[in-house]
Amino acid sequence: MQDFKKLDVWQRAHLLTLDLYRKTKSFPRDEVYGLSSQIRRSASSIGANIAEGCGREGEAELGRFLQIALGSASELQYHLLLARDLSYIPAADYERLATEATGVKKMLTSLVQKVRAASTS
Repeated sequence: MQDFKKLDVWQRAHLLTLDLYRKTKSFPRDEVYGLSSQIRRSASSIGANIAEGCGREGEAELGRFLQIALGSASELQYHLLLARDLSYIPAADYERLATEATGVKKMLTSLVQKVRAASTS
């Protein structure tokens, strides 16, 4: 078991989630239970799954939850694209947020590979 708050990927995912909560406040009111909620849930799911994996026993369990976090990051990428295409977020904000989501995915992928290597050795 490890402290998830010490992981760089969790810290980065958490900052992205905070940023997205602020950004989605300006979405249309009729999106409160729609796209705004989906963005918030997929973003917060990344950090939550990292945290849950860190609280589990063994590398295999951690790896499984990191994979789930990767899926949430992919879901977030689509939601951001949709928000841009619906003109809920400006293109410049989309680029920044999408780049950050991609960075989190790269970090997660690297961590998954390290965890897999550790569980097979």
